[in-house]
Amino acid sequence: MTASPRAVELALAAAQAAADKLGRELLILDVSERLAITDCFVLAAAANERQVKGIVDEVEEKLRHLGAKPVRREGEREGQWVLLDFVDIVVHVQRDEERGFYSLDRLWKDCPSIPFTDATVGAGVGAGAAMPAASASAGSVPAGSVPATESGESTGDGAVGAA
Repeated sequence: MTASPRAVELALAAAQAAADKLGRELLILDVSERLAITDCFVLAAAANERQVKGIVDEVEEKLRHLGAKPVRREGEREGQWVLLDFVDIVVHVQRDEERGFYSLDRLWKDCPSIPFTDATVGAGVGAGAAMPAASASAGSVPAGSVPATESGESTGDGAVGAA
């Protein structure tokens, strides 16, 4: 059994909403063969609690436009790991530290991933995704990478600038 078309539609919309709010390490997993309670997990990482909240709000808004609203919401007060249960999909938004520590993608590594392409960048998003040279030269930085200065040196602080 694979994820339903509706679950895939919602998962792709949730991943795009997370990407729109600069979510990192975006991954959609088809867990339908392992779990009877949902079809897909959407995983997203964020730098801090404020960004977690921003991603969560955007996911809820985008999915509400598709006629879906969460039946359960967990962890919103702490803002370190928020779980949104839409029945067909479950969205996990975690701070970078929690994403690395709990490593849900490793836990569910036997489940197939569903390809996702960020519509605003045009590059594949997720583990091992590459950014086209045109986007990289425009100052965009792929998730999880350290920006470089014009001379090619890493700034190390997340800022892009000339050496």
